[in-house]
Amino acid sequence: MSSVLEDLADKLAADTIKAMDALDEDRLYEQVAKVLGASSQTAEEAYLTSIRIRLAERRGREFLTKHVKEALEARKRGEAIPEAIAPGSDNENL
Repeated sequence: MSSVLEDLADKLAADTIKAMDALDEDRLYEQVAKVLGASSQTAEEAYLTSIRIRLAERRGREFLTKHVKEALEARKRGEAIPEAIAPGSDNENL
């Protein structure tokens, strides 16, 4: 049953994120979670885990894409490749 739960929760998370993007409504997932939680706390937890994973992956991918673009541009200009510093990290202001 665990696999079914995770598959369904992940599919709903993917669909919710698409809807959030289309509607420019970044907190829609919270309302969907409340609906799930009213019927199944287990489904709600699986869904929120999938949402967090997907949103974290998106942020990581955006960071990587931005850094690679900046590094390639610096290389073309003959400059040193800038250090990859994650926003909000302890080394951000060093």
